[in-house]
Amino acid sequence: MADPVTFIGQWLESIFAGWGLSSAWISVIMAALGVLVLSGSVLLVDILLVWVERKVVARFQDRLGPNRLGPFGLFQPIADVIKLLLKEDITPQGADKFVYNLAPILALATVIILWAVIPISVTVVGSTINVGALYIVAVGAIGTLAIIMAGWASNNKYALLGAFRMVAQMISYEVPMVIAILIPVILAKSMSLADIVASQSVWYIVLAPIAAVVFLIGAQAELGRAPFDLSEAESEIVAGFHIEYTGMKFGLFYAGELLHALTFGGLFATFFLGGWRGWGAETYPILGIGYFFIKAMFMYWVIMWIKYSFPRVRIDQMLNFCWKFLTPLILTVLSITAILDKLMSGVPYWIYVLVMLFSNLVILYFVYQAVGRYARKERQKVADPEKVQVNFRVRSSTPSQAS
Repeated sequence: MADPVTFIGQWLESIFAGWGLSSAWISVIMAALGVLVLSGSVLLVDILLVWVERKVVARFQDRLGPNRLGPFGLFQPIADVIKLLLKEDITPQGADKFVYNLAPILALATVIILWAVIPISVTVVGSTINVGALYIVAVGAIGTLAIIMAGWASNNKYALLGAFRMVAQMISYEVPMVIAILIPVILAKSMSLADIVASQSVWYIVLAPIAAVVFLIGAQAELGRAPFDLSEAESEIVAGFHIEYTGMKFGLFYAGELLHALTFGGLFATFFLGGWRGWGAETYPILGIGYFFIKAMFMYWVIMWIKYSFPRVRIDQMLNFCWKFLTPLILTVLSITAILDKLMSGVPYWIYVLVMLFSNLVILYFVYQAVGRYARKERQKVADPEKVQVNFRVRSSTPSQAS
């Protein structure tokens, strides 16, 4: 049974063929229409996410959220969009106007084009390329460029400082996140997102739970959401890299952030939750679309849950956590996964799943022991700081005494 998207596509192709257009022209027109429909649909969902985020955070903080404009406050995002469109467009004096105006467009466009390779159902995917995982990494890096462009072109030292912080954070956490993406690639033996989804008879979150958690943490940092929202530390650097943006230009940054959260939810579902796979999804592709968005929205809710539950960390804590903990951990998991995948070639799949899961549990046990020892040392420093200081003085004076 064809899904509505495929049915409408075949219907349009028959109409264009009836007009006498060649197959090449029909392909170009259908591709252009597909881009317009996908972009428009994603932007409409983005408007809904404004309402969803405000209602969810209201529930977390024991408030009501939007409840006046329309049923359940559903029309509030429309009012917000109108307000942003009517606000005065201000360009700072001394700003690089071209780069300044291009940055918010690039920030939102980067998120939209990520959806080009995400399989939404068995028949609905923008482009099935055999390097889909590499495409995700490459396009995601463009968002970093948009942020540094916004901070530099604003001619504001606080905006530039916020951009530097955000770029340092994004580049740092891209490393463990990209390594985490390599684990589903190894398990599926393909970089195509469609192949990764098709190979998940057992969700990869079962085979590689550590990689899934690291990917989620990296996504949270890439989004700049709490506890990694250092770019928006108002007490230090006002509103971050977009402090000089007003009206709809600021709205594009905000829309890009919300859509990016849903995009990461969709990517998490694709890499670790089976994507569109579910009961009857191959026979009825419309069910696959439903399964995919349920999983993506659930992960979007998890991202919001983390954001509104944890306090902000210091920048040194954030970078130490990335380079001294997450990166060595995920490199260890990647190495062990690659070795086990090679050794277990040809074994029954249920044994393969159990061995991969057991290896992750063993790694978690040793991580728990190491973190426990580190926590005890830190508690000892807090409980008896004089002893720690005396030990430090003794160690620092030893070389001079020896000389």
